[in-house]
Amino acid sequence: MLTIDPKSTPTRDLHQFLLGAVAPRPIAFASTIDENGVANIAPYSFFNAFSSNPPIVVFSSNRRVSDNTTKDTLYNIQTNKEVVINVVNYSIVRQMAVASIQFDKAVSEFSKSGLTPLASELIEPPRIKESPVQMECRVTEIITLGDQGGAGHLIVCHVLRMHIDENVVDNGRINPHKIDLVGRMGRSYYTRASGDAIFTLFQPVTKISIGFDSLPASVRNSHVLTGNDLGTLAGLEALPTEAEINSASKDKRVQELMAECGDDKVALQTRLHHYAKAMIKSGQTAKAAGILMLAV
Repeated sequence: MLTIDPKSTPTRDLHQFLLGAVAPRPIAFASTIDENGVANIAPYSFFNAFSSNPPIVVFSSNRRVSDNTTKDTLYNIQTNKEVVINVVNYSIVRQMAVASIQFDKAVSEFSKSGLTPLASELIEPPRIKESPVQMECRVTEIITLGDQGGAGHLIVCHVLRMHIDENVVDNGRINPHKIDLVGRMGRSYYTRASGDAIFTLFQPVTKISIGFDSLPASVRNSHVLTGNDLGTLAGLEALPTEAEINSASKDKRVQELMAECGDDKVALQTRLHHYAKAMIKSGQTAKAAGILMLAV
């Protein structure tokens, strides 16, 4: 295990360890405007939603590690306390990359990236037309975390209005496959949050589950079942009843395995665990639990 001491690790290395470990991160494509009316857009991956009532999103504009300078976004927000947080989907990711270049302050990244400014309704900074979700925000607080290269400025944003492309909405909710968001990893790595990268994980949080510690030792110590398999079983509300175990014993495949293994209990346990694993993968967790109890 590699152990990192932040006090003795160069900031440039610690920065990459943090970004590689805390990932993927959503991207705030922030649009601001200066006192001369020049619009600026820049991406920030130190970003997330922190409250829905009131609606609060927070991102950090860090001091550059190389020379300890701050960015135009921070200056503009300190000046007028307004920002639009635009989300980044796959269709604009390359244009986002162009906007991350350190152009002169007098240059608008809208022109350089080819993205389209769209007038906001409540604040001065424009939205990015091509972004599927745009949030007009009033900045309520800027928290400075340090004065050295790499130090962040937490920018707390109160969402005044959201604009959502209707094409990414199904039944009143955003469809993750349609919005096709992009997340930031470490270094130059990104991830696309759509297609096979998306999976569902439903676990009721108000109903008490049996927990890992209630599983039989033979199940907890299985050489076949993974941590995710055990976690799925631990999420059940109850262990199988005698009737459910009896029903599992009558399963055709279970009977075949019992006949094939005979008196070899170790072989039977292993094969029943493999069969139960397949049941878990297919979503038949309760049936898998009954099968596993036959091998206890």
